[in-house]
Amino acid sequence: MKDNQLLRYSRHILLDEIGIEGQERLCAAHALILGAGGLGAPAALYLAASGVGRITVIDDDAVDLTNLQRQIAHTTARVGQPKVASLARALADLNPEVQVDAIEQRADAALLDRLLPQTTVVLDCCDNYRTRQMVNAACVRHGVPLVSGAAIRWDAQISVFDPRLEDAPCYACLFDPEADFQEVQCATMGVLAPLVGIVGSVQAAEALKLIIGTGQSLAGRLLLLDARTMEWSRMHTAKNPECKVCGGAGNAPQAPASASSQR
Repeated sequence: MKDNQLLRYSRHILLDEIGIEGQERLCAAHALILGAGGLGAPAALYLAASGVGRITVIDDDAVDLTNLQRQIAHTTARVGQPKVASLARALADLNPEVQVDAIEQRADAALLDRLLPQTTVVLDCCDNYRTRQMVNAACVRHGVPLVSGAAIRWDAQISVFDPRLEDAPCYACLFDPEADFQEVQCATMGVLAPLVGIVGSVQAAEALKLIIGTGQSLAGRLLLLDARTMEWSRMHTAKNPECKVCGGAGNAPQAPASASSQR
């Protein structure tokens, strides 16, 4: 590592679980983030600050004045700009050593199949149930760990779905892809501003642990937060042997060619 990198990442390098070797893994990693809003913004900022070498962000939305209450990477001056461009600028200002790929479109199966073979970890920071299912199916197909987060009003949930682990469930094991799911979005329900920062930060922490290969991830556990009381609860989750996505060889469905909770 170069002297300026040793200085920039010195607080990581001081940690026995990371050290120079772990930091080099971060610098060589590629994180894919779906969504440049309330969850994606803090997650991306922490990944860039931590030195993740390449960050790809996918989002087809533009910065709106209503976003600025919680989407901390965007600014008033960048209202109307594509969110991916605004976020890319924030990441470059924070750490110019990080390569940022800004993709201004809605994620689809073809795009994910092109990107995932080069990806170390995926962070689901989107607000659409079908997109969550599509991303999960793609991660299962390509064997890439997925860090999923969601927040609405005062409530949040976070988990890791790691297809590299034989007994770990995927997102579809917990949430049926064929369910008639009613979208609930903060545009109509509201969301506490710092809540998305908490969730995005935890997603970043889980992604860093997966890249470095240290600690115990949230695979097999669903972490729930009630911010009204600031109480965390935890549910153990199990693989569904009848899951149509990960339950058996050849059972993964074709993901829909279209892209739940916050933005």
